[in-house]
Amino acid sequence: MKIRTIVAVTCAAFSMAGSIRAHEREAETVAKKLEAAIPNVPGKSLLALEVDYAPGAASPPHTHAKSAFIYAYVISGAIESKVNDGAKRIYRAGEGWSEPPGATHSISRNASKTKPAKLLAVFVLDTNDNPLTTPLK
Repeated sequence: MKIRTIVAVTCAAFSMAGSIRAHEREAETVAKKLEAAIPNVPGKSLLALEVDYAPGAASPPHTHAKSAFIYAYVISGAIESKVNDGAKRIYRAGEGWSEPPGATHSISRNASKTKPAKLLAVFVLDTNDNPLTTPLK
């Protein structure tokens, strides 16, 4: 499956999750900013997604593609995050964290109930690894 399809499925999943939670609070929105094969690393791709969180919005607990190494950078606002057994932490604009392949992202949410937040998630992953995001049961 191509990265474009993975991104489309991921965006649709986030949109559907948002629709389900719409009566509680507005959900996050995901927009693809970059998609490219890494020319000097055969079989690897780079994908950058911008995630906008409305005040109080959160992503459901999830994992990502098994090969995905992820760097998340807070563009604006503050994001509360917990990856694997690490501590729950609030990251503010200009701060970031990484997620190793196979990580569980149990908390990913806007730390503010009144202000929006935005992050950039950069993935390095096997080109055909999918799905990009899988909600935890």
